[in-house]
Amino acid sequence: MRKFLAGFIVFVLCGTSVGASARADGLDFDTSDPLFLQKTNEVLSETTFTYWDNVLRAAETLSFGINDRLAVGLNVNFQQDFDGSEDGFGAVDLGGIYRVGTAAGNSAHIISDVLFGLKFGGSSRVRTPDYADSTYYAGYRFGRQWTGMTLAATIKSSWIFDDDMGMAYIDLTPEAYFRIAPDWRLGAHFTLRKATEPHYDQEWLGGKIIKQYGRTQYAAHLDYEFESDDLQVGFDVNILF
Repeated sequence: MRKFLAGFIVFVLCGTSVGASARADGLDFDTSDPLFLQKTNEVLSETTFTYWDNVLRAAETLSFGINDRLAVGLNVNFQQDFDGSEDGFGAVDLGGIYRVGTAAGNSAHIISDVLFGLKFGGSSRVRTPDYADSTYYAGYRFGRQWTGMTLAATIKSSWIFDDDMGMAYIDLTPEAYFRIAPDWRLGAHFTLRKATEPHYDQEWLGGKIIKQYGRTQYAAHLDYEFESDDLQVGFDVNILF
């Protein structure tokens, strides 16, 4: 079943063809789009709450558009473990996105971005790969936007030099995103993680529904992890200034 779901999403990303090109003015404020990148001097606030197995995570990301190709951001997150002692702040994530290719001048209308960043600090009680201290990462995302949909894929490699967790892992994430009405969106993604420590291998399938009001988006999301049978529910708020 897992192989079928992964193959289906990759097939959609590689094989779908849509006739109409996306209009830039229809995408400027669509901050949940997998290929969104803010313009010069724009600030994006992304607030996320996620709950599963009596653990609540809250995260805040603030990013700033240096120019139309480069955005830098800072992410801070907190974990509350209601059944244990793994509470505290995760490592601070300082990263950026650089757009190396755009639709302009490209007959295939392919967008491509380089991702990079560093995670540092954080509570010694919170030791999951996503929250680990002293983590360096780099990645590449690409895809295409149309008026009604966006198809994208991201490959990202992370290296952890934490004293308590020395490892590396690679994430592959294809995504499909649909603008089903002027103010409504649907998204789906599949994430395959392979780690040097097999215990941390993961396979996530997720979906979200988004409602947009001007420059603000509200999203509800649901994610399922096949290896551990974890089910996550969450709520996101994106505001573009």
